[in-house]
Amino acid sequence: MAKQKKEVTLEAKLWDTANKLRGSVEPSEYKHVVLGLIFLKFASDKFNVRKNNLLKKVMKTL
Repeated sequence: MAKQKKEVTLEAKLWDTANKLRGSVEPSEYKHVVLGLIFLKFASDKFNVRKNNLLKKVMKTL
């Protein structure tokens, strides 16, 4: 009889990975890491929008 693989959802994988990355850091301290990552994502998105707008303007002038 073949073993059936248990389906693991993406959400479960993400939570498991987050717990492994957190390691021994307390959850109350982990928020500082997460907030920093959220800020970096926000800044990166804004940078990409600005970069794309500038590239469009440059391409129009060529």
